[in-house]
Amino acid sequence: MKVSLSNILGIQYPVIMAPMFLVSNSKMLIAAGNAGISGAVPALNYRTDEEFRKAIAEVRANSKAPIGVNIIVNKSNPKAAQQIKTCVELKVDYIITSLGSPEDVIRQCKPHGIKVFCDVVDLAYAKKVESLGADAVIAVNNRAGGHAGNLSPEELIPLLVKNCTIPIISAGGVGNKEELDKMLALGACGVSVGSIFIASNESDVSQEYKQACVDYGAKDIVMTTKVSGTPCTVINTPYVQKIGTKQNWFQRFLSKSKRLKKWVKMFTFLRGMKSLEKSAFGATYKTVWCAGPTIENVTAIKPISEIVKALVG
Repeated sequence: MKVSLSNILGIQYPVIMAPMFLVSNSKMLIAAGNAGISGAVPALNYRTDEEFRKAIAEVRANSKAPIGVNIIVNKSNPKAAQQIKTCVELKVDYIITSLGSPEDVIRQCKPHGIKVFCDVVDLAYAKKVESLGADAVIAVNNRAGGHAGNLSPEELIPLLVKNCTIPIISAGGVGNKEELDKMLALGACGVSVGSIFIASNESDVSQEYKQACVDYGAKDIVMTTKVSGTPCTVINTPYVQKIGTKQNWFQRFLSKSKRLKKWVKMFTFLRGMKSLEKSAFGATYKTVWCAGPTIENVTAIKPISEIVKALVG
């Protein structure tokens, strides 16, 4: 019998406002929680442990909703160990792991009752994290913003539902009530939704970035490997068109070198994240804005309360 994400997290609607690199902040989590859903934030959105702790305290003081934290658990995130330690100490409600093995996170969080949800893009990895003790998987499909998967939600959700015993949370392709209902009908217990919240009043990104989510649509989303080395969805701005979306031959060569691959990936990721940061918060001709195809549903910059209301009907 399928358990709803509403019951798993104790929220009104089965929706997580997805953790978005650079975009998510404490104001957004508070607004999401007060609108009946749960918000999650990337730990990497805070430069220091002190800033991270302060943000969690602010959310707790202004909302009773469960708090989620996204942690990148591979070598590109040297802060992972401290971030896990802080989440355990603060007893956040759940952690979303990305881009690596969640084994250490699960081991540390289980004794404290902190749930661990793991991003997956296929059945093999879903079964792996299930065997490690994950509480749910977040099925990242090919309509997700950021680092998208390869399978459509119609393929991925039923595949995981049929073969896994833990709940499946769908990520990607939800920007309105009809799409939300569709994912639930496919067997997901809930959804993780990000892109439609970029153009919110509570977001701190630039007005240009927000307006781009209004002005551009699904047809304007392209996949690029130039940002982080891993395929990532961005808005096809004139600058993106100018630089192209594929790594050059030398970058591809370095990425395949057994000796250099790890360091090249880390450097590419860090450089790409810095580029996204400049674009998100300031006016620059080097405009690289991360978003998914669900910006098709964004018609104006609105408060999160209104975005949630439209989403859940």
